[in-house]
Amino acid sequence: ALKRMLNFNVPPVKNSTGEPVWKVLIYDRFGQDIISPLLSVKELRDMGITLHLLLHSDRDAIPDVPAVYFVMPTEENIDRMCQDLRNQLYESYYLNFISAISRSKLEDIANAAIGANAVTQVAKVFDQYLNFITLEDDMFVLCNQNKELVSYRAINRPDITDTEMETIMDTIVDSLFCFFVTLGAIPIIRCSRGTAAEMVAVKLDKKLRENLRDARNSLFTGDTLGAGQFSFQRPLLVLVDRNIDLATPLHHTWTYQALVHDVLDFHLNRVNLEESTGTESSPAGARPKKKNKKSYDLTASDKFWQKHKGSPFPEVAESVQQELESYRAQEDEVKRLKSIMGIEGEDEGAISMLSDNTAKLTSAVSSLPELLEKKRLIDLHTNVATAVLEHIKSRKLDVYFEYEEKIMSKSTLDKSLLDMISDPDAGTPEDKMRLFLIYYISSAQAPSEIDLEQYKKALMDAGCNLAPLSYIKQWKAFTKMASAPTSYGNTTPKPLGLFSRVMNTGSQFVMEGVKNLVLKQQNLPVTRILDNLMEMKSNPETDDYRYFDPKMLRGSDSSVPRNKNPFQEAIVFVVGGGNYIEYQNLVDYIK
Repeated sequence: ALKRMLNFNVPPVKNSTGEPVWKVLIYDRFGQDIISPLLSVKELRDMGITLHLLLHSDRDAIPDVPAVYFVMPTEENIDRMCQDLRNQLYESYYLNFISAISRSKLEDIANAAIGANAVTQVAKVFDQYLNFITLEDDMFVLCNQNKELVSYRAINRPDITDTEMETIMDTIVDSLFCFFVTLGAIPIIRCSRGTAAEMVAVKLDKKLRENLRDARNSLFTGDTLGAGQFSFQRPLLVLVDRNIDLATPLHHTWTYQALVHDVLDFHLNRVNLEESTGTESSPAGARPKKKNKKSYDLTASDKFWQKHKGSPFPEVAESVQQELESYRAQEDEVKRLKSIMGIEGEDEGAISMLSDNTAKLTSAVSSLPELLEKKRLIDLHTNVATAVLEHIKSRKLDVYFEYEEKIMSKSTLDKSLLDMISDPDAGTPEDKMRLFLIYYISSAQAPSEIDLEQYKKALMDAGCNLAPLSYIKQWKAFTKMASAPTSYGNTTPKPLGLFSRVMNTGSQFVMEGVKNLVLKQQNLPVTRILDNLMEMKSNPETDDYRYFDPKMLRGSDSSVPRNKNPFQEAIVFVVGGGNYIEYQNLVDYIK
């Protein structure tokens, strides 16, 4: 959809050899967040984008170039676009709105265009329905800029007013609606009753229904639908409320991607690291060395990331090590190729070999970039994995992970929770609070007041903020879940003993003392709910889920599904925020 938009809203021709039309791209922060995880600067340039600029920055006039705008239809954005028209900044204007623009705002632009005598220059105005951010082939989030507006906290604040709640629900529904327009499919919606997820379902059903009824302007007919991969069978949309399981988001994790997200600064597929510049002490009185900030993109084209983002951390460390060793074996080859290409020092030998050099040169030209790219990825993952490892070791995250798994699966605990909380060497105050909340949420009956006081004192001594506990106490008293704590299966990670093989002296990673834990596959609550609904299994957990089919003429709400066949495709959306642990669990379940 983005490529089509950047090609002036006509599908790009695959093999056209001609130069692309050069143009500038003007986006707001929302547009930037949608494009940046999907298209690199190089890909933008291949599509003819010479400059990409923020709408609200100081932009110079480039009168002979068309401009493609990709922005939210907000008041201030539209004022600024009208100003651009008046200042005659560009040759022509292709206006694309991330979410549908209202009639009155469209009239504002029309008036400005007439006033600026620029009507002929406004080439096209499109609603793109792209108000969501795709982070993986199979994962999307609603937004990044104002994500606190649709967060768990925003939805569950005790003092929220009805109008605020309406606004939040409309924001969520707008993004989900855009998602289905882009997919070209009308889902069948299931949701739990009496939750925010139900409010989302009702609104989304209504919005899809109204759009289908207006046949002339429906977004789900004609060419777009054929393009949808799901034209034969409709997908299932499962709307889950975060409140059905609050333990998982608090849980410490053990797989690579989820760890990166938990312990590092990781947003929109980019991780920002602070590199410590060695340990050599600076002379007394000197200013401390500045830390280098480095950022890395973890993308779909990164084969190592794609292969290992769901692996347990010890496996990742081992794989990075193996890749490094296999690269070292090829390093001499790199030197040899470089010398063939005359990159390092001209010696007579190389020149005398010119006759049979052409064949070698061609192979060098083709294999050198590949090897250098491999090296770049190894360096990247060595740095990222080392940063994660430092957190694991300094906070004993392996111990937390294992202990929480035992709590959640009701296994016997090898040491007391009080000891864990009181251990000054294990974890930050936040780690301890997360652990205690998981214990509190997962326990069948709440701890006695006397015990609770003891835990509270230990938590305070460890420097924890107790506010989350008072929320969870109220929450537990109110939620449905209180009747039967969610079961997480009875599996615990099996330690394989401490690292033996990774520990050979050549290793980059000093894993001493970190437990080599291996995961056993078990379905988390979100995955279990999906499994019941997709496979049409009867289960008390999901039997009273509501059923909406926006294609049915009357909104006959029933929890009785018309469709008795299992679904082939599903979309799971957690109102209040999913997380990488659940994402990974779903991916493993599908496998």
